[in-house]
Amino acid sequence: MKVMANDPDMLEEYDFSKSVRGKYAKRYAEGTNVIVIDPDVAQYFPDHDSVNEALRSLLPIVKRHAKKIADRDRDGHR
Repeated sequence: MKVMANDPDMLEEYDFSKSVRGKYAKRYAEGTNVIVIDPDVAQYFPDHDSVNEALRSLLPIVKRHAKKIADRDRDGHR
């Protein structure tokens, strides 16, 4: 094995004795959704929980709007 220069981010040795094989495999297999948020927006959301909370708070508005559109289309108005 070739010896590489010391990388300050890499340890000489890693301890995998307490690792769990496939810990996130099921979750990954169910699908992933990666969305890139522009930096000017991301500065207001420190983590995924805050993004999810903000989006969930908008759901009632989205649902009302979708219902209005469905009602309008059902009644033949455009």
